[in-house]
Amino acid sequence: MIIVPVDGSSHALKAVETAVEMAEKYTEPLLVLNVQPEKEKLFSGEDPGDERWLAEKEAKGQEVMKSAAELVNERVPYEQKVRIGTPSIQITDEAAEQKARCIVMGSRGSGPFVSAILGSVSYGVLHLAQCPVMVVPDNMN
Repeated sequence: MIIVPVDGSSHALKAVETAVEMAEKYTEPLLVLNVQPEKEKLFSGEDPGDERWLAEKEAKGQEVMKSAAELVNERVPYEQKVRIGTPSIQITDEAAEQKARCIVMGSRGSGPFVSAILGSVSYGVLHLAQCPVMVVPDNMN
């Protein structure tokens, strides 16, 4: 299985294109993964265990993955999954659970401001992953 995390950015969609090409070549299934952030109950007043909250996170994740699903377009077998938490941890945990062949991800996501505050997800995944990680630059042909 090849894991491709998506966040709706052009970088992530470029990674999806690369992951599909790899999945075709190696006859591997693809897992399109979106990680939704978890809010602290203390600050948000929301209960992360609340079913309505979980359903909203699932719906947001599915919306983000629509563009990725259009790129896959039945070229390879694939699944979609939404996880909640810290992106780098959730991505690498999913890869470990799936015994993934590799993770293919974009070089950056939500933008420089978010990256400056949260740190680079790709950097975190590179250091936490137990499988190979391919970081695809947005300008790759």
